[in-house]
Amino acid sequence: MRRTDPEGHGPVRYGPPLPEDGLPVLPELSALLAAAAARPESEPVGGGHALLEAACGYWERRGLTCGPDRTAAAPGAPALLVALTAALGGDVLVPRPCAAWWAPYARLLGRPVFHVATPAECGGVPDPFALLETVRRVRDEGGDPRLLVLSVADDPTATVAPPEVLHEAVEAAAGEGLHLVSDETWRDTVHAPHDTVLLSPAEMLPDRVTVITDLAGALLPSGWPAAVARFPTGPTGDGLHARVLDVLTALGARVAAPVAVAAGHALGEPEPVTARVAASVRLHARVAEAAHGVVVAAGALSLPPQAGRHLYVDLGPLRSALSAQGVGDAQDLEDFLAARLGMPAPGGHRFGDDLEALRVRLSTGPLLGGTPEERAESLTSPSPLELPHVQRALITLRSVFDDLRDDAQRWEPPR
Repeated sequence: MRRTDPEGHGPVRYGPPLPEDGLPVLPELSALLAAAAARPESEPVGGGHALLEAACGYWERRGLTCGPDRTAAAPGAPALLVALTAALGGDVLVPRPCAAWWAPYARLLGRPVFHVATPAECGGVPDPFALLETVRRVRDEGGDPRLLVLSVADDPTATVAPPEVLHEAVEAAAGEGLHLVSDETWRDTVHAPHDTVLLSPAEMLPDRVTVITDLAGALLPSGWPAAVARFPTGPTGDGLHARVLDVLTALGARVAAPVAVAAGHALGEPEPVTARVAASVRLHARVAEAAHGVVVAAGALSLPPQAGRHLYVDLGPLRSALSAQGVGDAQDLEDFLAARLGMPAPGGHRFGDDLEALRVRLSTGPLLGGTPEERAESLTSPSPLELPHVQRALITLRSVFDDLRDDAQRWEPPR
């Protein structure tokens, strides 16, 4: 994505997809996919009974009871968000920053999108007072805000919202009559689950929250598109579920039958699947922690990553050094870092952040090796940070950021 107007973006902005970890596919899932490849029948719109039952079991183990009649599946979370946005109508509110794919789908439907200020330590959940102010301002200007999209384990910031902030934001949204979509794609990738309290808004507001989970976050490879949605209780949920199925039908948005078989198995969380998820989370947590140490040591700002496989970095303190390199905004920074690191470094503007802010999201996947063999070794090694290919990647990261730190010190005005 290059600039297409003076603000740095066109009417519809498509950002980077879910960050890929590049790890080998679990053999058990590959075998299921291959065995189901000969099935001639298609999966029903909204998902077949086996897949929906598996999704219900998955949520029930997390304290969110539901039945198949309040569940739907689609080929990826974007299809579900498009259907929900179309079904709910009105204007859309999202945090700043937020997942890169949220806002474009609302704009695709011609719906206004409003970003709400979000505390740095709880990305994905807007500040409750800023939310109230934004809702009232939009209404005063003739708008019709109806939908708030948020996440408790956040992409891009890799933070987990504290329960007290989430409670306040949910109460504020409920008081203004908003429907909430809780993107819980990354909830199973929390780095320290025993030390982190993660709540779903659906536990607090069961009749006004739809939960969506893209299975590519933890359970399936990113190239196997499948996502599930859990609808609210009561008449609101009944009507919304029906309208979403209508939209998915119009889009022809079905989960591929072989993928549905693998997805249903993964949602059942047998031991091989849970072991792989745990191993993957440990690996990405270790590499994210190491990368975080590198960027902070160079003088950049970044909160310790708590979930997922990325970290969000603010290079504002290194602006003088970056300016000397011709970097003036987030798009310039994206180009600069991607060229020097040899890996994607999407700027914060992709996630709704200010174009002038020098922020990027770095992913851990590219640091795990350049070949399938190296990535497999990273997954199984008890000490992945000691592997030569991981060390080389971190050395490159350190070299680029240390150079920026040194240049910033040279450009620092004398006292």
